[in-house]
Amino acid sequence: MANEMRQKMADSIRFLAADMVQAANSGHPGAPMGLADVAVVLSEHLRHNPKNPSWLNRDRLVFSGGHATGLIYSLYYLWGYGLEVEDLENFRQLDSKTPGHPEYGHTKGIEITTGPLGQGVANAVGFSMASKFVGAQVNSETAKLIDHNVYCLCGDGDLEEGISYEACSIAGHNKLDNLILIYDSNCITIEGSTSLSISEDIRQRFQSQEWDVFECDGHDYEEINSAIESAKASAKPALIIAHTTIAKGACELEGSHHSHGAPLGDAVIKEAKEKAGFDPQMKFFVPEDVMARFRCAIEKGDLLEREWIHSQKTMPLMEQNSALDALQNPDFSKIQWPVFDKADATRNTNGKIMNAIARALPSFLGGSADLGPSNKTTLNDMGVFPKGRNIYFGIREHAMASIVNAMALYGPLMPFSSTFFVFSDYMKPSTRIAALSGIQQFFIWTHDSIGVGEDGPTHQPIEHLSQFRALPNFYVWRPADGAENIAAWKVALSMKNSPSAFVCSRQNLPVLPECVKGDMAKGGYLLASDNDAKITLMASGSEVEVALKTKELLNAQGKKVNVVSVPCFDLFIEQDREYIEGIIIPDTKKIAIEAARGMEWYRFADEVICMNSFGASAPAGDLFEKFGFTAQKIVEKI
Repeated sequence: MANEMRQKMADSIRFLAADMVQAANSGHPGAPMGLADVAVVLSEHLRHNPKNPSWLNRDRLVFSGGHATGLIYSLYYLWGYGLEVEDLENFRQLDSKTPGHPEYGHTKGIEITTGPLGQGVANAVGFSMASKFVGAQVNSETAKLIDHNVYCLCGDGDLEEGISYEACSIAGHNKLDNLILIYDSNCITIEGSTSLSISEDIRQRFQSQEWDVFECDGHDYEEINSAIESAKASAKPALIIAHTTIAKGACELEGSHHSHGAPLGDAVIKEAKEKAGFDPQMKFFVPEDVMARFRCAIEKGDLLEREWIHSQKTMPLMEQNSALDALQNPDFSKIQWPVFDKADATRNTNGKIMNAIARALPSFLGGSADLGPSNKTTLNDMGVFPKGRNIYFGIREHAMASIVNAMALYGPLMPFSSTFFVFSDYMKPSTRIAALSGIQQFFIWTHDSIGVGEDGPTHQPIEHLSQFRALPNFYVWRPADGAENIAAWKVALSMKNSPSAFVCSRQNLPVLPECVKGDMAKGGYLLASDNDAKITLMASGSEVEVALKTKELLNAQGKKVNVVSVPCFDLFIEQDREYIEGIIIPDTKKIAIEAARGMEWYRFADEVICMNSFGASAPAGDLFEKFGFTAQKIVEKI
């Protein structure tokens, strides 16, 4: 393509982005204008189908700098993903298709929600890892069903975030040769020059992590094209350092940090358009020849997908197609659920359940942040990624969660991640994105309370249950035995648009009696009851056993007591009032017991017996005694 045409296409992107931010009086014009030239050349390489954004073998494009929505929406409008000029005019307005940061499922074509810097880098690693796993299952030496690339646009801020170090390290270790990270190196952050806060050699950093590194002038079309071609041919993950100028073309604001997150102003936009040969009076204008060039993506993408589908029919791919079908269409009826008839830690019952799921579902895979033996998440005899289903994430909790988010959105996979519950702190930004985006990731968190014991307060989660129960569209299961654990998994597997967390004990817990009333799958049920009960005890996990023993002592005093087990608080509060009041009888004295902060229990409870401090280092039994979580201590409090 002639560079004159490329320039016209790039300027069209620049002015769409500038007009969007100006109309909204809010947004970030600098990055879109600086990346416009790179975006034009990348468009020539990208294999995607605007008619079918979910085509499995499409290239994935992740915008880690999610604030650059002026660029993102301009491209999806120009490529023909269904955005109209009116959508660009309503940028950042209520109920528009063009929110301030890209949201998965909200705007057609957006691969994953980004905005918190660094997340997208790890997401891109996740898409690449997913493609390598699926490819290992369905590709052969003569025919490849999965052979696409993963592109990620990132900036200085993304690479300063710690998550990018974690993610890029695991990408290099796994030789993800279809991953291409395009670094918008404009040396500008909100506060000014990047020299104020960073001075490392990015090239050497990535080379030390087993990446190939290429550099180009981010405004020279031939250099950009050459860098992308080299990256595509690399046998390693590839970084392209594109040296750009923020707000390229914005006259006196070109190169200024003031262009990062504020409208340019009508006068600057007018001058910039005149300088580029555009009509300064025209807003949201795209020349016909520019639109025609970009809209070629529709026919080109449709042809690519049709050729891919045709190749599946003509090549000797029966076995490969069968493997792909098994991944895409999991048969839950094949799961042979284990039977639990003796006391056990729920981390153990959970591990057995996960292995049963993995034996039945080839799409079920995942790993732990170097805690597999403790989390009990090893999938026995199922090999190591990419050919096998055990992923060794190393001690990289934040990247792990974000990587698995992308793996879950890739298509035919049902992935999990795992660590100690207290280290979910390192995962919080990614768990929030999972909930916000409706991503079916399974979070396995063990060592759930002060029952961790001797490791002490640094490893004893106190506030964590409350934190994650407060997260919308996020379901925290804290099973009290193996039966509750199985019920949890059955529900979680059916929730296609929600993440689930399994918070499991280190210590053994007894097998519970059969429920008296209600349904475990509704998050809470009546476990034990007395006629005309005056007290209701509520608990989850290990404290359910304590509640049952407390009932025995109170019964011996002539007091009538109900015990309610609430393995999933989030699901329970979604039930109708009639169900809840049939489980938690309104005219009883309602007491919640939880070896954590437990503030959310006040939704139902008159009193909450909970942790009011951090824990301590001692055997678990001593800690439950010290902090008042024995039946005798609770009876005294009641």
